[in-house]
Amino acid sequence: MATRVPPEEFRARLAEIRGRLSEAEADAAVWFNATSIEYVTGFHHIQTERPVCLAVTPDRVEITVPRLEVERVEPNPRIDAVHHYFDYPGGKPIETAVGMLRELDVDHVAADSDGAPGVMGYEGPALSEFLEVDTQEWIPRMRWEKTDAEVDLVRESAKWANLGHRYLAEYTEVGAHPATVSQRASMDASRAMLDTLGERYAVRVRGSGPVHAGYISGEETALPHGHTPNERLSRGDVLITGASANVDGYHSELERTMFVGDYTEEDAHYFELMLEAQTIAIEALSPGVPVEYVDRQVWEYFEEQGVTELAQHHVGHNIGMEGHEPPYLDRGWSERYEGSATELAPGQIYTIEPGLYTDDAGYRHSDTIAITESGTEWLTYYPRDLESNVIDG
Repeated sequence: MATRVPPEEFRARLAEIRGRLSEAEADAAVWFNATSIEYVTGFHHIQTERPVCLAVTPDRVEITVPRLEVERVEPNPRIDAVHHYFDYPGGKPIETAVGMLRELDVDHVAADSDGAPGVMGYEGPALSEFLEVDTQEWIPRMRWEKTDAEVDLVRESAKWANLGHRYLAEYTEVGAHPATVSQRASMDASRAMLDTLGERYAVRVRGSGPVHAGYISGEETALPHGHTPNERLSRGDVLITGASANVDGYHSELERTMFVGDYTEEDAHYFELMLEAQTIAIEALSPGVPVEYVDRQVWEYFEEQGVTELAQHHVGHNIGMEGHEPPYLDRGWSERYEGSATELAPGQIYTIEPGLYTDDAGYRHSDTIAITESGTEWLTYYPRDLESNVIDG
């Protein structure tokens, strides 16, 4: 049962970063992105108008944070020194970070951006006003392929997502409100997860539980990113569900198209087309297969069935610390990348979710599938067939 990123993972990540730094012209590598900072150090924070800056040199790891993060980051064993400014805009976050770098004898950095991102109203000077800056995307590329330990965390996430999804089906009935069903399923699955894992659970949430399970219903399902409608469920309603769990910052994705009590012939028709498209995509997965091939296979099937006008997005995406990560299973993938970066590789974890959307409803399953040395491993496992997804409402 994997519940935390093991210490050796961080050591391996830092070693790879320092290997890349040794081949660069820069004196230090710098990150402002919250996910990248967590990936390197395990320090997780909410990215706000208060920038955080991580610096890695050949022999030091130091960080600049706002004052309110000092006590959270100081115990981190992977960070050698913590620098801070009071707040923004009264403080000087970039200037403080530059001071940190100057103390490290750094004049030239390889950074993920030329200064902090402009979120929540932040406006600050560019890092290049003070130092020589080259940009790099090392960590996003490192995250494409997960280690065995990372796959274990996503596998654990899928287990609790499945429980949350089971609760969704159990609590759904005619007259229920989608919002409260979702809240109840999420709460009960989170309670079970926390009771089971106890102190082994690594806190990554604020207020909400580690499991989220919910759905949209009715005409909102016709929108790939629809919202939960303010209407109670009726017999024959179409649902598109979603369930995941946060396991030390790693996530899975489980989605199903379900029906409350009954379905129409049209529902069955589009459900089966969607299900076959998902099967085609999953069977196309294998190490060495071109990324865009998977999406193309599904598109060709949709062309054969005459339903391309009902498709609104590509087949899926990589997943891990973030809900959407590259590579994307898209027919245009090779237009941006070349060589081995255009092929599926062991350690990549994909959501497989081709969908069809009519004027009245949407039809989409999503399963989380890991690419292995010899093929694939299903990490999610809720039943996919039509009858298993009819809820006795």
